[in-house]
This record gives sequence, C-alpha cells and structure tokens, in this order.
Amino acid sequence: MTGSSTQFSKAKELFPGGVNSPVRSYEPYPRYISKGKGASIYDIEGNSYTDYCLAYGPLILGHAHPSMKKALSKAAEVGVNFGAPTEFEIDLGTSIKAAIPAMQKMRFTSSGTEATMHAIRLARSYTRKKMIIKAEGCFHGSHDYALIKAGSGALTHGEPSSPGIPEEVAGTVAVAAFNDMDSFRSLIREKSGKVAAVIVEPVMGNAGVILPENGFLAELRELTSDNDILLIFDEVITGFRFHYGAYHTQIGVTPDLITLGKIIGGGLPIGAFGGRSDIMSQVSPEGKTYVSGTFSGNTLSMLGGIETLRVLKKADYSRLNSMVEKMSSELSDVIGKNVQCSVNHIGTMFQIFFNRAGVSSYSDAIKSDQMQFLRYFRFALDSGIYMPPSTFETNFVSFAHTAKDMERMISMTEEFFRQ
Repeated sequence: MTGSSTQFSKAKELFPGGVNSPVRSYEPYPRYISKGKGASIYDIEGNSYTDYCLAYGPLILGHAHPSMKKALSKAAEVGVNFGAPTEFEIDLGTSIKAAIPAMQKMRFTSSGTEATMHAIRLARSYTRKKMIIKAEGCFHGSHDYALIKAGSGALTHGEPSSPGIPEEVAGTVAVAAFNDMDSFRSLIREKSGKVAAVIVEPVMGNAGVILPENGFLAELRELTSDNDILLIFDEVITGFRFHYGAYHTQIGVTPDLITLGKIIGGGLPIGAFGGRSDIMSQVSPEGKTYVSGTFSGNTLSMLGGIETLRVLKKADYSRLNSMVEKMSSELSDVIGKNVQCSVNHIGTMFQIFFNRAGVSSYSDAIKSDQMQFLRYFRFALDSGIYMPPSTFETNFVSFAHTAKDMERMISMTEEFFRQ
C-alpha cells in the first residue's frame, strides 16, 4: 500500500467517505498532499503535480506565495481573531469597494456558503417576499436554499438535491435554465409578485465552465428590474478571477447584491456579501436582518485578503488570460483531431467536456461522458498533472503557472488521445 492509500484507510475510520468535502474523493483513493509551492503540489510519497485545482479557485497567486507568508506572519504576531472590530476589516473592505463600486456596503463572513445564505435572507427581508429563483446547475454553497435543482423535465418547482432539506424549504426556490430567458420569464409570470430575488453565477463554475450567452445577463437585469425583483450575482468564483474586480464590472451589468469569497482571502476562509446601501442597511445592527459569526472579519483572513489584493492590483491579468486563451485553443485543436469534445474557457478558467456538442447549459453538461473524463483525469494524475476529479468542476490557472506548465497540459492531452 502507498502512503496515500494507508492514510485513506485511516481517514475512513474518522470521516464520512474518508474526506471532509465530497469533491475530494475519487477512486481508488485520493492523493494526500504534503505541501505546495507556486503552481505545484507534492503528495506524501514525494510525487509532484502541476496543480490546476488550486483548492477549487482561491489560490490565484499559487501556493505558498510570499504575500501569504507575510500575512500569516503578521497574524501570528498580532493575533488571529479578537471578536472585535479592527482596522484590517476597513483596509480590506476599502480595497474591495474601490474595485467593485456596486458593493456600497458589505458584510464579511467565513465562507461563500454563508455569503449566499445571508444574501438570500436579506433579499427576502428587504422585499418581504419568499420566492427565490436560481439557475439549474449553479452552485451557491451547501445550505438548504442553495441545494435545490429542478426535477426531471420540470423547471418550475425546486426539488431537494440532498436528503434533509424539507419540502417546505424547496418549495420556496424555483429553478430556471441558465442562458434561457424564456424559462426565467415564465417563472416570474407564474410567481407574479412573490419573487424576492434571482440568484445566478454570472459564469457557471460548478457544472464545468459555462459562459453566459451574449445579452443573457443584461436581459436578466432588465427583467428583474421591471418586476421589482432583486438580482444577486454569486461571484464567489469570478470575483478578482479575470481582472482586478468583479465579472459584472467587465460586462457593465450591475446587480443589486454580490457575493464574494475564495480569492479575496488568498486561500484563507472568507466570504462577503454586499451591494446597494439601502438594502445593506437592513442588516443588523443597523437593521433587523440578523447576520453574525464568530470568525467574520477575523484578523487572519483579513490580512490574507489585504496582501492578496495588494499583489493582484499590480498583476498583469491580460498576459495570463492570453496564455490560457492560447492553451485552450491548442487543447481544442488536439481534441478536434481525435474525438468530438469541447473546451470551454474564460479568462483563467477552463474545462474539457467529453460529449458531441458544445456546452452552454447544465442540461448540455450532464450529457458529457463522465467515465471518459475520469479516465482522462487518472491519466493526467499519473502524468503529474492534478485537476479536479469531475467534469462538473473547473480547472483554474494561477499567476504561478508558466508557459511550460501549459505546454505540458497540451502534450499530456495529446498523449492521452494517442492511447
């Protein structure tokens, strides 16, 4: 038995399925990671891997970046959490507001899940309506109001995606199809006067990478405004991913509320939600919508975010985006010569779908050949390339990745299809 298989056997005696998040589980056992540096991670056997998972998105600077060492060192010196206000909260909040002006006021949380949960509660409180509309396949965390999807052939009433979610809760969430304005219009007509908010990922990142079609988000903004419905953009993944700011600032579509996470903490636990000041004024203690957390605004995460954004403000996003554009184009060329697959990418996110058509929706994504993807994943792993072990996740590229790293990704893919 290898070190990783031995540790996995021990882990199964401690944790359900041997892991602390289901996305980390794959057959026959997950690699146990001992350290990371730059674009590489190392397992406990000493094998190195070029990392395109990057902890599922937060590590845009790569592993063990000097800025994070600085943040951790300072936190160790001054204290990691006080349960009291600090200047560090103001410093990070000021940087975020300058980069994302639509976040007129914000509240820090400890995770993206908490951020979307509180944003939904706030939307209901502000509008005094109960219904939420989400897009099928968009992931907004693991709370009850987020783990809802449509049943087979039905896009009108949400059904729980996990046991333990009461039907009464699922009944307050309706599901439309991403990139399908008719489905949103139909639901809003059906639920006339009852919808508090529409929440979407502006770029889907948990059904693979699925881009919004031209005009979709702008039309969604117009539709929600015309019907007195709040629009929430979940930018936990996309915030600071493509440029220094949020995705919505690039496309000129402004939501009422925004959720952030991942990158704004540099790899440390964090989330945030914010938006229009008249809405955010409903949050306690200014308003009556209760939002709290022992670790919200903790010094450790604030310092991690401050240092990360300090580096990103000077970073050359255009160069990195161009490098990933080139890699994705070459991957498409490789795939096109061998099998009918597709590569979706935007900025520094990409994913390969093993199917016979392009992917522009969740219903397209689930038609992908998952077993073929798993064969590709295992081949990549054996070749020293680490990716998320699911076609419904996203590959990320960091500023630590080099052109040589991306060439290895292309050559590995060529070799896989030559088998």
